[in-house]
Amino acid sequence: MTLSPVDWIIIGVYLVGCIVAGVWMRRYVRGVDDFAVAGREMDLNLGIASLAATEMGLVTVMYTAQLGFTNGLAGATVGVLMAGAMLLVGATGFVIRPLRDAGVITIPELFEKRFGKSVRWLAGLVVVLGGVLNMGIFLRLGGEFLVHVTGLDPAHLQWTMTALLGIVLLYTVLGGMLSVLVTDYIQFVVMGLGLVVTSVLVVCDVGWSNLTERLERAYVQGQAFRESQEQAERSDRTRVAEARRAEGPQAADALRKQLEARRHADLVHRKSELAAQGVLVSVAKPKADAQPPESARRAAPAGSSSKGRETTASVKTAGADDPKALPEVKAYTMADPLDPVSPRGFGWMYVVWQAMFQVAVVTTWQTMIARVLSARDSRTAKQVYRRSSFYFVGRFALPGLWGAAAFVYFWGQGGLPEGVDSLTAMPAYLKTLLPAGVIGLLVAAMLAAEMSTDSGYLLTWATVIYNDLVSPLLRRPLTERARLLLVRALVLLIGAFLLFYGLWYEIPGNAWDYLAVTGNIYLASVFTLLVGALYWRGANRYGAMAAIVLGAIGPLAFLVVNGVVKSGRFDIDPSWQIKPEIAGAAAFGMSFAGMFLGSLVGRRWGGDGPPARPAWEIKTP
Repeated sequence: MTLSPVDWIIIGVYLVGCIVAGVWMRRYVRGVDDFAVAGREMDLNLGIASLAATEMGLVTVMYTAQLGFTNGLAGATVGVLMAGAMLLVGATGFVIRPLRDAGVITIPELFEKRFGKSVRWLAGLVVVLGGVLNMGIFLRLGGEFLVHVTGLDPAHLQWTMTALLGIVLLYTVLGGMLSVLVTDYIQFVVMGLGLVVTSVLVVCDVGWSNLTERLERAYVQGQAFRESQEQAERSDRTRVAEARRAEGPQAADALRKQLEARRHADLVHRKSELAAQGVLVSVAKPKADAQPPESARRAAPAGSSSKGRETTASVKTAGADDPKALPEVKAYTMADPLDPVSPRGFGWMYVVWQAMFQVAVVTTWQTMIARVLSARDSRTAKQVYRRSSFYFVGRFALPGLWGAAAFVYFWGQGGLPEGVDSLTAMPAYLKTLLPAGVIGLLVAAMLAAEMSTDSGYLLTWATVIYNDLVSPLLRRPLTERARLLLVRALVLLIGAFLLFYGLWYEIPGNAWDYLAVTGNIYLASVFTLLVGALYWRGANRYGAMAAIVLGAIGPLAFLVVNGVVKSGRFDIDPSWQIKPEIAGAAAFGMSFAGMFLGSLVGRRWGGDGPPARPAWEIKTP
């Protein structure tokens, strides 16, 4: 444990302050409007702080640091694209102005005006599915950070996650959006201070010129390894294909496992040697109850001793008798750290997908739109977007800087410690860097980030479930007290689901790609519906239905296919995994095609004509 008494005092004061402020706001909650959108009285400064705090969670710090660890300074590209999208929407009022003027509580509520109740319900279902799955890894990533940066026993991860969730549920259930806004303001201040102080210490530790020079050198040195690995994988795929033709699928799958195990054993055996070449090998900690199978012991590299971290990991990796018992081995090389569109970086297709994705995020992501709908008017909403836009560059750049520095640090240390990978390298590095007191400030800042995000997301998805899934099915409206009680119960139920989901689901790839693709389940379709409802008079319910269904196919295929491949339960070649940019771009393309073609079909054969006036002109009472 690395926390000193000073650290505990800082963390304790912050937590008590947040809980008291959040619970205190309960006295001002009189109905669902107060609970869900703070009575639509959010002013500019509170809106900026709340939006920035909610969209800067501990999960954000983790996945942006992971992008920095794997892509260097180019990892901030996503933040630059998001800031540009915020500026564009804030300057033009695209989508958010008519949406705020419509007076709705959620986005699907707007769709009922234009496309009917069935579309509203289906859109609400897709919004909740994408949003809750997206939030599913928040607690695990938050717990992973706290475990690695404080030195907690990893066995306490579940209890750490539960405690975090319990604190957030306490004030969110009682005070709703009013509590979220007030605690967001406190969390924004604490989080900003922690980010700046930590970033200054990181730069002082590694040096800016040294950081950029080492990243570029790591990229150049790692190219030879990448090329050799790609060549080896192509050769192995050829051998497996030949075995499949000559001996059948069972023999081919056995050969594939053997070749993969041999590559992994070689990686672990050469771990120190590869680190000198800018290649960091990550070996998961073996389970305490897992015993190396006989075939694994036979596959151990010649000259390895019977003890030691490398030998144990390589032995277990080499066996294929029980894939679940074998620790995972990965080799990380630095992508092009300065050029995001380089073929050795993100690539053009990924950047184009992210540009589309960020425009959809800032106009349809319900937790962001909740601030638009809580604003006093559309003018305030536009100002919030414009003035908070640059913050989103720092949201990616500063934690990305920590991740890049972690790569340089562990490169100099001869490789990653056992159990540390691209996701946890950053907190493991900060644990070695930060002195007493500063660690307490950082943990308080990260708790601020986690709590503000969790509270805002819990409230948002509970409001959508009530407003767009439950309410349209009721024959008679509930009383104000019953509505408030139901929304609070939904917050608790979502919290329970997130706790259990976060414990067992394994991310198929890096965290940002998972979050982007799960968000894409509804972002592509809802963005298409919003543009159609607000700006295309020819859009109708047939096109809306087609857009919702088709827009979800790509992201769901990514989750299912990649999850199945990664689980190892079936003998599926890893090359079958779907790239995130393919799944994401396909979602946008299929959704817009569905809206256009479905609306034409509906107008011709379904009898749906264009409405008499735009959807935002139909005010909600």
